[in-house]
Amino acid sequence: MSPSVQLGLLLAVVCAFTSIVGFLYKHRGAVESPPVDWRRPVRSSIGLFRSRWYILGILVALGSWGFHVAALSLAPISLVQSVIAGGLVLLTVVADRLFGFTVTRREWIGVALTAAGLAFLAATLEGTGDAAHSGHGNGTLALYVGGAAALGLFAAAAAARQERHGGSLLAASAGLVWGASDVAIKALSDSLDDGIGVLLHPLALVILVASLVGLAISARSLQVGKAVPVIAVTSATANVCTIASGPLVFGEPLPEDPLGLTLRILAFTLVIVAAALTPPPIGAAGADPQPEAKPQPA
Repeated sequence: MSPSVQLGLLLAVVCAFTSIVGFLYKHRGAVESPPVDWRRPVRSSIGLFRSRWYILGILVALGSWGFHVAALSLAPISLVQSVIAGGLVLLTVVADRLFGFTVTRREWIGVALTAAGLAFLAATLEGTGDAAHSGHGNGTLALYVGGAAALGLFAAAAAARQERHGGSLLAASAGLVWGASDVAIKALSDSLDDGIGVLLHPLALVILVASLVGLAISARSLQVGKAVPVIAVTSATANVCTIASGPLVFGEPLPEDPLGLTLRILAFTLVIVAAALTPPPIGAAGADPQPEAKPQPA
């Protein structure tokens, strides 16, 4: 594995941690703010930014976004997102130690599965960890990014008709829209050498719009759902979307031998399943939902 790819994966770990902290601070701010109203986006945004917790969460999230951009410019997107998906297990530790949540047996199972998934992934890095692999076709990129964003907006519309699972649908919606943004960021990473000229690239507008739309949807999901499940669903959905773009959009090589390919698929599957197991069951009958954390000083 090249040094640049190693640095990219290290930045992905930092991104995973800061993203979780930012999410939890945004949750604190979102639950104390007026409900997000899609018909009044400006008023809703102002209401959110009146919360110091939400502003703190946004600032931390901006730092995380910077680490994410740097990681995507240095390493293959599937590896970056796999590390971030594995970093989702930090959610339980951070939520427990810093934000007052309780870590359950189900969540520790998620930790074990994630560790196994990353171990298998490390065994199949040959040919993938040598370069950033950012080549792509514009048609394929547009179809993938547009499809992910459209599916995300459809999930947000469906959430309006769901009371029990509305938070989960909104979380998945935010994850898909942000996943579309991440894929666009990876595609734009080739133009970073252009300096300020990168801001004039059409993909820069796509990234900006998708990021802002995802932010609004995510804020609403944090208002109507439990913090840990909503954050986990958002992260898992975004990771699935971006990991899949590696071979589908950017031509990242898959192992040629059947065993290596099987191990790669199993590794991705274990990481994704672990992310799904991290929260307690959502909306399950008789389930004892994880209590919300009491605000603590920063």
